[in-house]
Amino acid sequence: MTQDQAKLLAARRAMEFVSDGMKIGLGTGTTSTLFIHELGKAVRDGLSIEAIATSDESAKLASELGIKLTSFQDTPVLDVNVDGADEIGPGLALTKGGHGALLHEKIVASAAKKFIVVADDTKVVAKLGKFPLPVEVIQLASPLVIRRLKDLRLNPLLRMSANGGKPWLTDEGNFILDCHCGQIDNPEETAAEIRSIVGVVEHGLFLGMATLALIAGEKGVQELDR
Repeated sequence: MTQDQAKLLAARRAMEFVSDGMKIGLGTGTTSTLFIHELGKAVRDGLSIEAIATSDESAKLASELGIKLTSFQDTPVLDVNVDGADEIGPGLALTKGGHGALLHEKIVASAAKKFIVVADDTKVVAKLGKFPLPVEVIQLASPLVIRRLKDLRLNPLLRMSANGGKPWLTDEGNFILDCHCGQIDNPEETAAEIRSIVGVVEHGLFLGMATLALIAGEKGVQELDR
């Protein structure tokens, strides 16, 4: 089974948690995109749902597939949020933000009664840290935040755009600092240290938020919970 096949398997399994009339959070990234396509097929077959997306990219795709989008003003509580992860550690501690949507992803996840993670089994780790930890920062404060993150030995690097050599920008117009910090022994402590820095908008540690992970591999889909 290829990684893409495993991702599709997880996305299809997540559809079992969707029912008519639900309000659904739509994640960002490769596995989330597959889920949005599966959801679009169900909508074409008559499923009636409303959704809030975690990025402009996911919102555009959902709209193209006929998925009705709503807002937090009209829908402050979501029934379920389905999103991927860059790493899944013990207790469903997550690293997210590889696609730069961590702020919106965390907002949407916080509004959901249930947060389901969809991923292939390569994303499961004994400890977080192999994947760089994204930190979203206000542009003005980026030199100050970089200095503080270096003091914490988190080894930040400014994420650059693939075209033109300019800094990559989030949907909110902020910078992303990817912290190559290595193994994160105490995610809660690291999260608190980062959040204490003025100019930090959000970080990619999602702790105590996910309720279930659907992990696909050669043996099918495994359910992990806290």
